[in-house]
Amino acid sequence: MEAHTVTDIEFQAASIDIWDAKYRLAAKDGSKIDTTIDDTYKRVAKALASVELESKQEQYFEEFLWALRSGAIPAGRIMSNAGAQAHKPATSTINCTVSGTVGDSMDNILNKVHEAGLTLKAGCGIGYEFSTLRPKGAYVSGAGAYTSGPLSFMDIYDKMCFTVSSAGGRRGAQMGTFDVGHPDVMEFIRAKREDGRLRQFNLSLLVTDEFMQAVINEADWQLAFPVTQKEVEDEDLDIADSTQFVWREWPEPGNYVTDNRGLVACKIYKTLPARRVWDLIMASTYDFAEPGFVLIDKVNEMNNNWFEENIRATNPCGEQPLPPYGSCLLGSVNLTRFVVNPFTEQARFDWDAFRKVVKTFTRMLDNVVEINGLPLPQQRNEIQRKRRHGMGFLGLGSTTTMLRMKYGEPDAVQFTEDVARELALAGWEEALELAQEKGPAPIMNEQFEVTEEMLRKRPEMMADGYQAGDKVPGRILHARYSRYMQRVAGEAPELVEKLAETGARFTHHSSIAPTGTISLSLANNASNGIEPSFAHHYFRNVIRQGKKSKEKVDVYSFELLAYRELVDDHAMPAGAGDNESATNLPDYFITAEDISPKAHVDIQAAAQKWVDSSISKTANVPTDYPYGDFKDIYLYAYEQGLKGCTTFRFNPEAFQGVLVKEKDLKSTTYTFELDDGSTVDLRGDEEIEYDGEVHTAANLFDALKEGYYGKF
Repeated sequence: MEAHTVTDIEFQAASIDIWDAKYRLAAKDGSKIDTTIDDTYKRVAKALASVELESKQEQYFEEFLWALRSGAIPAGRIMSNAGAQAHKPATSTINCTVSGTVGDSMDNILNKVHEAGLTLKAGCGIGYEFSTLRPKGAYVSGAGAYTSGPLSFMDIYDKMCFTVSSAGGRRGAQMGTFDVGHPDVMEFIRAKREDGRLRQFNLSLLVTDEFMQAVINEADWQLAFPVTQKEVEDEDLDIADSTQFVWREWPEPGNYVTDNRGLVACKIYKTLPARRVWDLIMASTYDFAEPGFVLIDKVNEMNNNWFEENIRATNPCGEQPLPPYGSCLLGSVNLTRFVVNPFTEQARFDWDAFRKVVKTFTRMLDNVVEINGLPLPQQRNEIQRKRRHGMGFLGLGSTTTMLRMKYGEPDAVQFTEDVARELALAGWEEALELAQEKGPAPIMNEQFEVTEEMLRKRPEMMADGYQAGDKVPGRILHARYSRYMQRVAGEAPELVEKLAETGARFTHHSSIAPTGTISLSLANNASNGIEPSFAHHYFRNVIRQGKKSKEKVDVYSFELLAYRELVDDHAMPAGAGDNESATNLPDYFITAEDISPKAHVDIQAAAQKWVDSSISKTANVPTDYPYGDFKDIYLYAYEQGLKGCTTFRFNPEAFQGVLVKEKDLKSTTYTFELDDGSTVDLRGDEEIEYDGEVHTAANLFDALKEGYYGKF
């Protein structure tokens, strides 16, 4: 079929392959229940419509199916598991969760391992904070011994995740966060320098404003951990001594010494220059792409549930900072579906169609709460009480290209902000309509006691006449005093005032996920999430059941497919392939490496202004990118008010990434040592027959080095 619009373009083989492997429903005997991608859409639409009144289920089935066909793409667990109860009764429609707070006791640590195992078994990823555990070498009075520290317990979680995930079809995903002020922070930063350690984890630092200011001012930094009242008494500690103690936020005060501001007394273990910690963070990130950077004070300042939550952990990809037992209910709108007359001077974005899809999709994601399938009662209570979800978008890079904009330049930055703002406003309009129809989230009608800590964080409440001890409903605290909702009120004051009166259907509406396999499959390789296209022709390393290493798959960007279908069927990126008849692409066809780190941050900041959760985004830099310039990326992200920042620099000495350019493989040599002690040097793109299978040199080297060879 000849394509005349972007909706006519056939799915490439790699996209169909991923849909078949991850989202297509099959029976126990392997027979396929979903015959086509549209069958998958029908199954999901029917499952989500089943939540509605019986008399309206057919109506909403048609509306939901229209939205799915028009660019609404629920997250992977919804696509694979909604409507699949008869075949997969123990799976969830929720992608990821966050653990309950890991308490500083053996019983609580092991209990959380058990809960995490059940969560991973249900198909959900999970995040934890580990800086709640006392530092290595601290005395444990009950055991009469010294603790081995948080990192040793993380090893237990790592092995558990690998074991549980290996038993199912989807490998597990975990995020471990850690406070930059914890005494063991240096060990945490260095953790992945050891081959094979903590490879079931993404790692992120919880970076505070206090630390960033210490870095900027080249001041000292205190590494500290809370003390209990018993420790103060037994050791005759003087908590008023600023040379021995510092007062900080803490996830759960518990038995720790706390003041009326909600701050906890933390014993100083070590003082060192903040720049020393900063330099180690930057060096590790440059070499290993970890730890990630979560600006935790900004996360909590902008949290819609600021009055009830102290967020310390995120889902494995970082776009959902969540409270204990919080869940990551996601979906993305494919922006490429709204481009009219792409690649022409008349190219435009259909805003009316976009808003209509967003409003329908919002109802769909709200319905997922009713069929969450989460394994723990604490998780189910959390999602039902707050009903938070995270709608985002994918294909931003592909869409700006089709509109003839260069990603990262001022017009593309403005377009990004416009998309995020319109998604937000349409979503909160629907939040009001759903609340009027079905009732608000339960938290909206709960009464909360005003505390000194709340007044410290929101001094405008005092100006409005509130005092400590007053009772205020959640809907008021959410709509009037959330920093994010105050921003929304600047655009739609009447809407926000009605939300304060009625309460919203949910506490959070937006988040931008990385959408890797979703983009590649159901969006025909539109660019991931908020990213530009990684490349217009590249290879993707995928895990195949039964394969001993990753497999290299040939992939084209959606905008290249569209350009070849609609404009020039011989077009290819400059220098790609050996076809003499190939023609090069226009200069607005750029990729991740063509964009400066500053431009990456500018795009993220433009979207973050209207996204109430967070954004998973990676600033890709070339292997030879200067280290001095690299360090400035994170300072700039802090200055722009981001909630987090992640970078990626291809470093074959450290690891083999998921997305790999042909030029990187060709220019990288891997050395294999044979049984007789001799060595063989191979380019990364060369194929090797080993153990009865054919592998690329890069993938085989990585599998053997990291210890996962033969364990998929």
